Amino acid sequence: MAPTPDQWDGKAAQGKLKRWDAFGLKWDGQVPVNKGAKMQYLNVRTGFSSYRDHTLEEITGAVAKGMDQNAAFPTPPVTPAQLKTALAGFTASVAAQNMGGKTATIEKNAKRDALVGMLRLNAAYVQQTCNNDLQTLTSSGFEATVNTHTRTALDKPVIASVDLGNAGQLLVQLHPLPHAKSYEVRYAVLGTDKTQGPWQSAGMFTDSRAMDINGLTGGVTYIVQVRAIGGTTHYSDWSDGFSHMSM
Repeated sequence: MAPTPDQWDGKAAQGKLKRWDAFGLKWDGQVPVNKGAKMQYLNVRTGFSSYRDHTLEEITGAVAKGMDQNAAFPTPPVTPAQLKTALAGFTASVAAQNMGGKTATIEKNAKRDALVGMLRLNAAYVQQTCNNDLQTLTSSGFEATVNTHTRTALDKPVIASVDLGNAGQLLVQLHPLPHAKSYEVRYAVLGTDKTQGPWQSAGMFTDSRAMDINGLTGGVTYIVQVRAIGGTTHYSDWSDGFSHMSM
C-alpha cells in the first residue's frame, strides 16, 4: 500500500511535527526567522560635538558634496547650499579666533554649535532614508557604524502642549521618548466644519521641548501631529492630533 503523502499543516501524515526544511518536503514559503537571532543595523556616525574644528570642517564638506543632487536624499532638512554657507562662516570664524580674543571665540563657538545642529538633522534624515543600505548611506558623505542588536520600537509620541508664539507661530512641546533621535512635525488647516486640509511639513527637530511652526495665518485653526525618528524601526506612529488657533 502506497504511503499517505505529506500535506503541510505543520505535521507529517503520521501526525508527527514536521520542520519546514524536512527531507522530501517542498517549501514555497519564506524561511522562518529565528527570533533569537540578532540583525545588523547601520547607523550614521555622529558625535560631531566632540570633533576637532578641522575634522568638523572635513565632514561638513563631505556631506555638502555627497548630498548635492543625490537622488537617494531628495529633501534633506538642511540643503547642501545651506551647509556650504554655514561651513564658510565657521571656517572664517576659526581663522578670526586665531587672531582675536574672547569675542572671536564666542562667535566661533556659536557658529560651530549651529553647524553641529545642521549635521545632526541631516544625519537623522539619512539614517531613516538609507533603508539600512551601506552604499546609500555613505553616498551622503556621512560615515557609517554597524550595530548588532535586537529591534527597538518607538512609542507613539504624546504632545504635551501647543502654545502661541510670535505672530503666525505655534510652539509645540512633546514628552521626550527613549531612543528617539529627532522628531518630525506636520500640520494642517482645520476648517470650522472640522474639515481637514492637506498635511504640510514643519520640519525636523532634535529638541522635543522646542518645536516651532512658522508662517501660519492668524485666526486660522491648525491641527498638529508629531512622530519620533530613531530606534531601529525608524519611525514611530504619528501622535494624536492637537488643534490650536494661530494669531
